[in-house]
Amino acid sequence: MLPRSFITFAGFVAVIAGTYCPLLRPFHLFNWNVYDLNKPYGIVVLIVAIAGLAAVIARANAIVKATAWTSLVLITLLLIAAILKVNTTFSFIPFKGLSKSLTRLIKFKWGWFVLFAGAIATLAGSKERAKNIQYQNL
Repeated sequence: MLPRSFITFAGFVAVIAGTYCPLLRPFHLFNWNVYDLNKPYGIVVLIVAIAGLAAVIARANAIVKATAWTSLVLITLLLIAAILKVNTTFSFIPFKGLSKSLTRLIKFKWGWFVLFAGAIATLAGSKERAKNIQYQNL
């Protein structure tokens, strides 16, 4: 396996592992992973990562690139949705101070680093090498 393929393979494995890592910790009581945040969305991220793994094994570079970009976009959208959800969770409370203090009790965890590191590794590994073309004088 080429080093670039290995980096891509490791990136997709990190994305799969990152879906099970803690992403949010509400009120310091328990941890939420991707499947606790949004189960269908987590399954889509998992399927994209598995498709990327299969494409790496099959050496289908176009599919590897597509799944690498798709996983990065999906993880970025998940982070944006989580930030918006955390900031609007307690918006129904009429007291702004109480609302903000309850919002501060929801913490982002280290699983985001695993997800983004995996997605960036997949992109770095799927990057094509420039073909070295030498012209001969005829």
